Order: sequence, then structure tokens, then C-alpha cells
Amino acid sequence: MSKKKVIIIGAAGRDFHNFNTYYRKNEAYNVVAFTAAQIPDIEGRKYPAELAGELYPDGVPIHAEEDLAKLIIDLAVDDCVFSYSDVSYQHVMQVGAIVNAAGANFVMLGPQDTQIKITKPVISVGAVRTGCGKSQTSRRIIEILMEKGLKVVAIRHPMPYGELLAQRVQRYAQLSDLEKYDCTVEEMEEYEPHVVRGNVIYAGVDYEAIVREAENDPDGCDVILWDGGNNDFPFYKPDLHVTLVDPHRPGHELGYYPGNVTLRMADVVLINKMDSADAAGIEIVRRNISSENPDAIVIDGASKLDVDDASVIRGKKVLVVEDGPTLTHGEMKIGAGVVAAQKFGAAGIVDPRPYTVGRLSETFEIYPEIGAVLPAMGYGEQQLKDLETTINNTECEAVVVGTPIDLNRIIKIDKPNTRVYYNLQEIGRPNFDMILDDFARKYTAS
Repeated sequence: MSKKKVIIIGAAGRDFHNFNTYYRKNEAYNVVAFTAAQIPDIEGRKYPAELAGELYPDGVPIHAEEDLAKLIIDLAVDDCVFSYSDVSYQHVMQVGAIVNAAGANFVMLGPQDTQIKITKPVISVGAVRTGCGKSQTSRRIIEILMEKGLKVVAIRHPMPYGELLAQRVQRYAQLSDLEKYDCTVEEMEEYEPHVVRGNVIYAGVDYEAIVREAENDPDGCDVILWDGGNNDFPFYKPDLHVTLVDPHRPGHELGYYPGNVTLRMADVVLINKMDSADAAGIEIVRRNISSENPDAIVIDGASKLDVDDASVIRGKKVLVVEDGPTLTHGEMKIGAGVVAAQKFGAAGIVDPRPYTVGRLSETFEIYPEIGAVLPAMGYGEQQLKDLETTINNTECEAVVVGTPIDLNRIIKIDKPNTRVYYNLQEIGRPNFDMILDDFARKYTAS
């Protein structure tokens, strides 16, 4: 029998993982291409032969997703495998329609064929959308486990935007590792909060190789924490799966892929940001949790904010810089920076759009719904320069930095500025202390 020809439709993350776990050694298939969306400047590259394995001595080419229909016809493709996350069901099926109209099958791989089993207990943290607060939840879980005397190693959902072979396995234990691996802003936003708290985090491309190193981390490992990205389901088979929902976006837990999958498979569902959401939004997500996953334990939570210096904000007209993916992929209109500006008495929020340059101007053209806040886009050196120039161009009295990294460490801001910090605070019971007590007793040695 001839091999089925396959295109994997992705965005530099789940697509590579699906290839590695299901197709790389599978002689029934021939993956003829990846297509790329969401991530700038990745099309036109290759998934290298050294990662692709012996069945792919020339590697696998990566094309832009807009070429998908033509590729299906030109390459006589049988199956197209949808492999990226945080998109609406309408978007998924629009891609499916393109695939079917060009004559191919539309395929979606699930946990059974893509989750890796490992030797350590696994807690996974996911969400129904980007920007729900996964990172602060992961940090809270790690802190509790460390207080119980357990050594926790975090593994982050992939963001391999650079040289793929060099990013096969990455270990971050100190801030200098961020420079060592030439991290983008988006990568720093996920890795830096772990590193500054003293715990190790792994990431990269090959998640089987990554977890084998993490299991044997030189600093020790009792528990693996999967810190999920976008709203993807975990790459490892979890012993405890936590999913976050966001009452600022009620109903999204039902209409986005694969966020609804993560909700349905959750052992614990956290309703975050209850301190800043309205009662109607909270009630909608509560009702939808009950409908989709009635057996899940539900934790109520708040995203507790603080700033370095409130006087920088009070009474000032401020520019707010927010976490980029929360505004773009996550479709949020506000983030922690806006909430902090309002909480600490800003006189107003300055619209950055008249002052944007270069790639940031393009970002607002692609995502016009962002509004009057500035996404901290930094996929490459040019975007960082454009971010710095835009901030310094903006006619404001101060800058509120809502992204979770020290932005002053990588760009020069010539205005008074202050960072926003946010941490998870559970409200009442049940809470993570009691849930992790049960977990520790069940999965770790006494």
C-alpha cells in the first residue's frame, strides 16, 4: 500500500508535537509539509532532518497557511491534520472547509495518540483561552508543592520561534538562560516568572526528549508540572488536570478549540479574576462548567494585583503595555495593566495607535480589536525595536507595564514606569492546599 500523504496545519507548537509523537516513525504516512499560522516569519523554513528522523532525511518544509488549498492539490495530499490552538470553532471549520473543498480529509488528533506517559506524577494546568491566568496558577501550585517538601520541575508548552534544532531541549534555571537561548518577549513572559522564583522550567521542540531530561533533572524531580499554552490540552498524561475559565469572556469556554476539550477533561476548574469580573459573567461560566463537566471540583479565584510604585500611576495619563498574546490570540480588551491603571487612580489611558511604528503598526492592522493598549510584541529584534520606539514616541506621563517580565531589562523606556504583578488568590474552599494534600498523599512517597 502507498503511504498516505499528510499536511500538518500548525503554528510552531502542537504541530511539531503531533508529528513527533504520531507521524515521525509511522511508515503508513508521509508528511509532505507543515503549514504555519499565527507566528510571524516561520513559513519558508524547514523542520530539520535531525528532528524529523530517518524517514525524513531532507526534513519537512514549512509553508504559509494561505497556500494550503494549492498545496493539497499540488502534492496530492490525503489528510490534513489541524494542530494549533486558541481558535474559535468557526475558524476550525473554515479551515476544514478549505481542506475538504480541495479534496483531502480533515483530521484532529486527540490525547490518546499524542500524550506521552512518564514516570513522575504530572499536574497539568490549562485554560479555555489565552490570558486566563495559567502562569500565576502554575506558580501557586508549585509554591504549595515546594512547601510540602517536593521538588517540582515545570515544562512549558512549546514556543520554538528561533532555530528549531538548537531549541530541541531547553532548560531554564537562571535569568542568563533567557539570553543563552535568545528568547523572544513571549518566551520570557512564560519562563522568567518561574526562574526568578527559584524553580527550573524546560521547553523546546521534542517533548519526549524534554521530559526524559526533566525526570532526571540535576536539582531533583518529584513532580512534573505541565504549564500549558494557549488553550491546548496537555502533551503528557496528567494525574491531575486543572483548567481555568475566565468570567471576563463568558461563553468562550464553549466555543473555542481545544479549550472546550480542556474543560471537559478537567479534574479541577478554576474560575479566575472573580475580583474584577461582573456577577453575570461569573454565573454564566459557573453554569457552563456544570453543564460540560459536572464532576469537576470548582475553585473560586482572584487575580491579586500589585505594582512597584503606585505614585507613578496616580493622577497620570498613562500608556498601558499588556501581554501580547492575551490581546491578540486571546482577544481580551484589557489585561492586568488596565486593571492596575484603574485601581491605582490613573487620570486616563493614552491610545498608542497614533504612535506605533513598523511591525507594531502591522499588529494593529491584523488585530484591530486590540483597542487603546499596547501589546508587548517581541518575536524578533525588529519587533523589540518597534516596541521601544512606540513606547517612547507615545505622549504620556507614565507607562504601566502589565507584561510579566522586567521590560526595562531588554528595552530602554525613557518615561517613568512601573511593573504590575499578579498572583492567584483562592477564595474560600475548596482550594489548592486541600487538593494538593490529597495529590501528595496519593502520588508521592511518604
